[in-house]
Amino acid sequence: MLMDCDISKIKSNALKCSDLIEHCNNRKSSGAGPATIYHDIAYLRSVMKKASPVWNVSANFQVFEEAVPVLIEMGLVGKSQKRTRRPTENELDELREGLKQRMEYRPNSKVRIPFLDILDFSIITCMRIGEVCKLRWEDLNEDHKTILVRDRKDPRKKEGNHMIVPLLAGSFDIAKKQSRDSDLIFPFNSRSVTAGFQKVRSDLGIEDLRYHDLRREGASRLFEKGYSIEEVAQVTAHRNLNILWQVYTQLFPHKLHDKFNQQ
Repeated sequence: MLMDCDISKIKSNALKCSDLIEHCNNRKSSGAGPATIYHDIAYLRSVMKKASPVWNVSANFQVFEEAVPVLIEMGLVGKSQKRTRRPTENELDELREGLKQRMEYRPNSKVRIPFLDILDFSIITCMRIGEVCKLRWEDLNEDHKTILVRDRKDPRKKEGNHMIVPLLAGSFDIAKKQSRDSDLIFPFNSRSVTAGFQKVRSDLGIEDLRYHDLRREGASRLFEKGYSIEEVAQVTAHRNLNILWQVYTQLFPHKLHDKFNQQ
């Protein structure tokens, strides 16, 4: 993508602060937000810092020490906004009814996606939809009610990050009732599942709700039920507990009454 930008015409050892400012302004005018633009700068800085020792290419990576504070002050780069969106119970009820109608509307479809099961499974397990659609029957441990999730997302490595996670509440029963015609428990394209969810959500007029927000919903529910942060991390697979607490937790204050009454 950067090769299509004007900044690609500048030699790496001649890069100036003004060049980075111009690039960020161009990206901003094309609709990119501060967090997206920051990825450009972070990527360039990382590559140029390694240019000499790895590729024997001279690069002025020191320019970033001067440029980044200026770009932040100008509001051209910044961190992404922390999302706190959780669906309300009413919204979830509407989504379930809408997804049910979508399934009934296509009774003769060659691929009948069990949207309701996948929705509830995604919330309870806190799994990404890509992980849900890759779960295998051979990895399901019925005795322990756990499942091996292969290649879970990890910023430190792309493959081999397998993790055994508990199938809490009704998630084990949801998995067990699926057809065994495939090696996969949910043998569906994750994009098709997301597209169906987005279509129903839009038709219902539910604003600013993403499928990934269901992962936050599930994690927040576990915290509200009294699970410790270490226990929740066993479900969500977060290595960094600080990120889990800050990004994937949005507690409903009124739920504290329920917990108090249980004591």
